[in-house]
Amino acid sequence: MKKLLVTMLLVFATAALVQQATVQGVAQSGQASGPTIKDPAEYNAYVNAVQQSNPAQKAQALEAFVQTYPNSVVKEDALMQLMAAYQQAGDAQKTLDAANRVLQANPNNVRALALLAYSYRMMAAQGGPQMQQNLDKAQQYGEKGLQSLHNMTKPEGMSADDFTKFHNETTAIFDGAVGFAALQKKDMVTAQKDFREAVADESQPNIADIYPLATADLEAKPMNPEGFWFIVKASQLAQGQGQQQILEYGRKKYIRYHGSEEGWQEVVNSAKASQSIMPPAGFTVAAAPPPPSPAQQAADLVKSKDPKQMSFAEWELVLSSGNQQAADTVWNAIKDKAVKLGANVISASPSKIQLAGSADDIDEKKADITLAMAKPLPAKLVPQVGSLMQFQGTVSSYTPNPFMMNMTEGMLLDKNGNPMSTAGAATHPAAHKKPQ
Repeated sequence: MKKLLVTMLLVFATAALVQQATVQGVAQSGQASGPTIKDPAEYNAYVNAVQQSNPAQKAQALEAFVQTYPNSVVKEDALMQLMAAYQQAGDAQKTLDAANRVLQANPNNVRALALLAYSYRMMAAQGGPQMQQNLDKAQQYGEKGLQSLHNMTKPEGMSADDFTKFHNETTAIFDGAVGFAALQKKDMVTAQKDFREAVADESQPNIADIYPLATADLEAKPMNPEGFWFIVKASQLAQGQGQQQILEYGRKKYIRYHGSEEGWQEVVNSAKASQSIMPPAGFTVAAAPPPPSPAQQAADLVKSKDPKQMSFAEWELVLSSGNQQAADTVWNAIKDKAVKLGANVISASPSKIQLAGSADDIDEKKADITLAMAKPLPAKLVPQVGSLMQFQGTVSSYTPNPFMMNMTEGMLLDKNGNPMSTAGAATHPAAHKKPQ
């Protein structure tokens, strides 16, 4: 975010140029194209205030000026100088208050909008209970700033080069604020658009916008492969371990998208060698071929593996695939059979336990097995939610979508795979008496 702070200093630097021109116009009474103070006392108070070198004293003098002359023709300029003085003095709250007072004088003041968009983006990035409110304000001021900037004309006293630079940098602030809010709200289309525009407008590379642009590209569905270029560029700007962490994130995304690591190092080398932040025309990464459909996977699995040797996740894949022939093959092999499995507990009562048996459902904490116990469990044996439970159950029925396998005659198993008694000890087969 250091670069954004530098950008905000540029906003105030250009404001100072305009203020200088305003003071000159005031002194040249009648010759300036800007507003002219005709009252000598008002003129002296304004010039004395804006020429203070100490930020705190300058703020105090400007507060006195706007209170004494609330209808001054230079009120907006005075409030902008007040905003800058509070910012230079390090008083964040009074800086925001002054920016809002500027907008009361002129709702389209680009400098005040830039400061507010930037500030609320920074506050939102820190999280906390006000995060959502700060995100909304960052987006609001960013969108308003882009609209106002579009209609802004070059101020008197500012060179064409300074105006172009100011225009580009404030555009980047506004686009960055809108893009950041969109990214947090999972609006990847808006985040991609605004961050891309922010990065393109910045005079120097800025990781605060390049990294979230890469994230917006790589987390989007469908993924935008230009994100691989931006993630490498972001890693170059990172410090310490952050460089490798960002590259590793990009590498894993590349493998998932491309199907292998082949070509990743070439992308890294090409992006690092380029002087341009933006990818070259035609840059892309080939996507991996789509995986076979669940129905085809089910057919292949049934051909290659005995249903009794399949894992629970493989049963789930086949039974929920929509391939009825494959599902019937598996179901006929396991129906009414007692099976031993391990699964994560989602919910539990003495008579019924909900479990997650496949890796995906474990990650999502979603039940895919309902186990009805053969006998109610004593309270001390009811398994805790989230624990791994070994059990035996008889497969009785299933629903394909959403998938749920129902089992009856449930029993807890010990670490050796033996059924546990309700007292907690392993049970053993009854001894047979010798024939008489």
